[in-house]
This record gives sequence, C-alpha cells and structure tokens, in this order.
Amino acid sequence: MNEKTKKQAYEAAKAQYAALGVNVDQAIETLNSVPISIHCWQADDVSGFENPSGELTGGIQTTGNYPGKARNIGELRADLEKVLTLVPGKHRISLHATYGDFGDTFVDRDQIEPKHFQSWIDWAKKHDVKLDFNSTFFSHPKSSSGYTLSDFDPEIRAFWKEHLRRCRLIAAEIGRQQGDPCIHNIWIPDGEKDKTVSRYEHRRLLKESLDEVLAEKISTDYLKDCIECKLFGIGSESFVTGSHEFYMGYTVKNNMMLTLDSGHFHPTEVISDKLSSVLLFVPEVNLHVSRPERWDSDHVVILDNELLAIAQEIVRSGHLQRVHFGLDFFDASINRIGAYVIGIRSTQKAILQALLEPTETLRDFEKEDKNFQRLAYLEELKAMPWSDLYNYYCEQQGVPVGDAYIKDIQEYEEKVTSKRV
Repeated sequence: MNEKTKKQAYEAAKAQYAALGVNVDQAIETLNSVPISIHCWQADDVSGFENPSGELTGGIQTTGNYPGKARNIGELRADLEKVLTLVPGKHRISLHATYGDFGDTFVDRDQIEPKHFQSWIDWAKKHDVKLDFNSTFFSHPKSSSGYTLSDFDPEIRAFWKEHLRRCRLIAAEIGRQQGDPCIHNIWIPDGEKDKTVSRYEHRRLLKESLDEVLAEKISTDYLKDCIECKLFGIGSESFVTGSHEFYMGYTVKNNMMLTLDSGHFHPTEVISDKLSSVLLFVPEVNLHVSRPERWDSDHVVILDNELLAIAQEIVRSGHLQRVHFGLDFFDASINRIGAYVIGIRSTQKAILQALLEPTETLRDFEKEDKNFQRLAYLEELKAMPWSDLYNYYCEQQGVPVGDAYIKDIQEYEEKVTSKRV
C-alpha cells in the first residue's frame, strides 16, 4: 500500500468514526502520549548481569532456546534500540536491579549503588527514553528459603531490606537525572509450596519490613514506589505472603501505587474487572501486561479480549493518566525482538480501539435501557477500520507499517543475533 492509498484509507476510516461522534485526531494524539514501559528482560531470558549463568528462582522460568539472546549489556541495549525503531511513540525501559553495569566485578544486592546504573541513565538520555526500575528479590542464595522480606531469620530480612533501600535510592537518582519520576516496582516471591501454619506471622513480618524501608521518604518528583501482588507461583502454590488482599490493603492505607499483573490471579479472574474498583481507592495503578495461558506463563502479549477490556476500562474510567502501562513477558521460544514488537504494538492497538469507542453514546443507551442498541454498537465497533488509523499513525511516526516490521526483524536476526554463538 503506497502513501497515497494509506492516506485515503485513513480519511475513509476517520469519516466512519466521525459519524459515530469520535474525534480520530484526538484519539491518536492521546495514544501518542501514552508510553509503554518496555521490560529489558525479554531480550536475555531474565539472566541479568549479576550472575548471567545462574539459575532462575522465585517461580520464574523461561521456556525455549531460540538462538540470539543478548549476552551482555551492549547486546541488550542494541536489541532495545532496534525495538524502538519498530514501534511508534515515545516509550520507557524498565530495568531490574540485576541489570546494572557491574563490569567484571560481582556486586551483591545489598551493595548496589546509583553508579552501577549511570551508564543506563546516559544511554536513555541519548535515545530519548525514560527509565523505570524493579527490585530483584529472586535468583539469589538468600532467597533460597522461599522468603525474603517475610523470612523468619532477621539477618535474611535485613539483607533484603538493605537491597530495597538501595533500589529506592537508585530509582530516585534515575528520576532526578531524567527529570521524570522513576516507577519503582516491588515484587517478592515469598511463599510456601505446602500448607503453612504461619500465614499471619509472615505477613506481619512483610508489613514491618515494608513499613521500615518505605518510612524513608523520597520526593515523588523522583520516585514512585509500587507493590505487586500474586496469587501463587511455582514453589508457592499453597501460600503467597504478598497476596492481592495484603497489597490492596497496604496501598490503600498508605496511599501508594498498586501493580496489577495480568497473570497473577486465578484463571477465572481478570484485572480488567478489578481496575474500576482499585482506581477508586489508590492514587495510581501500574500494569504488568502479560498473557497467562492457564497460569502465570508470561506468554507474549497479543491483542486478545482481555487486553482490549483492560484498555477499555481504563479509558472509560477517564483516568488514563493515572495508569502506567508496563510489559512483563519473556518467551525464549521465538525471536525475542519480534516478541517485543508484537507485545508493544498489540498494547497500543488495544489502547487505540478503546480511545475510538463512542462511550458517551453507549452510556446514553444504558441510561435509556436500550440494551439491544448498546450490544449492537459494541459488536459493530469490532469491525470498524481502526487498523487503517494505526497504520497511518505508524507511517507518520516513521516506523514500519503493517507487517513490514517482520522483514526488518529477519534482517536484524541474519546480520546480528544469529552471530551470537
């Protein structure tokens, strides 16, 4: 499709939406203002640079062995740079604490400092992206008991509290230098494989640990903390200390951000249904958009019903600016650059479709008890030419349109990632 044909398709689609009372230009402008926080760990299967050959723990695992994974900080950054050329908009990069620029020196989790991430800050400025941050409470000898901040051993808790303190300082320094708050996500793998008689005790210890560290106030101009819940995991099938109820209560009480991960609930639960409740009680929500296949499998995000429902609930609420979109998946069975691009574009497509909905018309139908008309509109919207609008948006942003990115990724694989042996 040439540029003239794309423009014609855009104008035709724009007219169709205008007939429904939808301002297409405003929708695209809003979409362009929504950054996606791109997770660095898809590029290297969550290996990191602290101990790249170490074993993944905390119920985290990658499946597959597709060639070409990033083996060092230079390769990972090169892959991220390539990804950024294939998606429209301005985005963020989310780092885990194990991805510091440690050189040839082992730096333990309770010793990391902002200097270990200065080269990331400089790299991000060069490429006009912002950074987010994650504490890393897994894949470490001191998490081998299955517990970190809620461990019965005070020395173990002290180690992880110091890690959390240092992560907050690193994130704050990132936020200060980039002139935009760094979102710092806290997820711990704490839990039990089998029945425990100490649920209350572990949760009391977690509360005390968080209270102690988070009492050290840091300006929200630089840092925004958030905590992430989970229902169960590998090795924590029977009990997870940081449950949804625990963190929901904690964030409401302390007026802080809550992280909702698409895969961290029972298969019959969906976070699209939780958003309208959560947004009434917490100041902001951080999303980890993933695709659970029967459990927290972290499959590559695709444009499925739940992803669209998440975007719709956020837009319908009128609080798009209070929700932060982050990705959290890792698939080692396919081309990793392709996984990134599919996930980012799918998320953007869901947001765009939500922004193109004539919500007020649908609400009027509801108020007038015109449920047939509401359902008919919702069904007809599925066949509207939103993809022509997204294609034109990509064209205007100077990135590949439609499936053209596939060729670019294949060429990058041939010239770059296939050489990594």
